[in-house]
Amino acid sequence: MENIRISTAQFEHKSGDKAYNLSVIDTLAKKAALRGADAVAFHECSVTGYAFARNLSKEQMLALAEFIPGGESSEKLSAIAAKHDITVLAGLFEKDAEEKLYKTYICVDKTGLVARFRKLHPFISPHLTPGDSYCVFDLRGWKCGILICYDNNIVENVRATALLGADIIFMPHVTMCTPSTRPGAGFVDPALWENRETDPTPLRLEFDGVKGREWLMKWLPARAYDNGIYVVFSNPIGMDDDQLKNGCSMIIDPFGDVVAECRTLGDDISTATLVADKLARSGGYRYRMARRPELYKDIIGQPHQSVQKVIWMNDKP
Repeated sequence: MENIRISTAQFEHKSGDKAYNLSVIDTLAKKAALRGADAVAFHECSVTGYAFARNLSKEQMLALAEFIPGGESSEKLSAIAAKHDITVLAGLFEKDAEEKLYKTYICVDKTGLVARFRKLHPFISPHLTPGDSYCVFDLRGWKCGILICYDNNIVENVRATALLGADIIFMPHVTMCTPSTRPGAGFVDPALWENRETDPTPLRLEFDGVKGREWLMKWLPARAYDNGIYVVFSNPIGMDDDQLKNGCSMIIDPFGDVVAECRTLGDDISTATLVADKLARSGGYRYRMARRPELYKDIIGQPHQSVQKVIWMNDKP
């Protein structure tokens, strides 16, 4: 297996403005291709926008969502991939023939749809249907998986995707800078974003502190380290409806080290070479090989009442 170059992107999307968001994806995909990337990954709902959907009716959601494959946005993403000779991963709302709605992330290349993953734990809208399967696909000889945002906080999802063979897990998010029960969490004042060019320091302190990156670094590197995988984390920066996001899209290697990260206060990409040799040398690879499933298969698989109460998306800054 040869090494592969991957870019992860961050940008400020516009709610419901697919044409604008696709134009930014086009620009950043070109930038990634010029840096020699084989693939570029964008954030959750990067095509459609995200937080504004909490206020949409089912009829409005159906009007926003698209069929996959065959929808206009997936076709445009494939055209972008063909134009720049790069694989593109991006997110949007999907609908099916039965009018079920999904939070979906797709991988496309110049030939069309390569992979589709439906979020297992969606909560932005009560009209969304949870996905019911994992996704592993091939990318230039590497096995890749996808888990969207909250899916990655349930550690079994990451381990299961790794056990299915994933060397890389793409983890698109819209996260951080939101209220939570964890100490120090909360919104970041949008005024700091408006003043980012003249007074960036207060914004950077909020973005990098316990509301943002400091929290992310408590758990995200562990997902890569424990499973011996590469993590490609993508997150928006700027205003998502009325909520500010802090970007810091990054790539983490199987040792849990950040090997690339977006650090600008604006639209950007960061690129890294993923080294195949690291996979088998990582501690996570050894840990997976040393597992004794007979000890815990009946424990992990026990039925339970799944409760998911997430209310912050309806809170206001």
